[in-house]
This record gives sequence, structure tokens and C-alpha cells, in this order.
Amino acid sequence: MTDSSDDSKRPRAVALQYDGKNAPRVTAKGEDDLARKIIEVAREHGIPMREDPDLLTLLAKLELGDEIPRALYVTVAHVLAWAYWLTGKRP
Repeated sequence: MTDSSDDSKRPRAVALQYDGKNAPRVTAKGEDDLARKIIEVAREHGIPMREDPDLLTLLAKLELGDEIPRALYVTVAHVLAWAYWLTGKRP
């Protein structure tokens, strides 16, 4: 997740990892230079990124390594489905 909206001058990013078995986990998060680095690494590896400031705000509250809360399963599932579709993969 990234946020580069006009009302937010500081870049922010949260990276999730999903193994297909457990709930997705927060693997990286940050603002400013760290967010830029997360975005750079994602681009280098062809990882799809999606801007969703509201979801990013919720995910940024989690600690590194935390699984996403059950309340976000459906929302994150939509993002994962979008990423799979974008890359031509099947869940």
C-alpha cells in the first residue's frame, strides 16, 4: 500500500506478505525515505502497488510481523485479487 495523495506530502508505504495459507503479514512499513525505499524495492521486484490511504492508515498501526486483523480480511483479499490479476497469477 502506498499513499502519495496531494493532502499528504510525506510518502508512506506498508508491505504485506501472503503465503497462501495464513493471514497476510506486515513485512515493512515506513514514511519518507523508508517509504521511498520500500516502493523502490517493490518496483525492482515487479511487486504491484496500490494507493489506498485509508487502508494504509489502518495497516500502519500494526507492528512488523503482525497478521492483518480479521476486520481487514475482505479488504485485503480484494487487493490481493487485484495484484494476482495484474500479474497474471491465480490465487
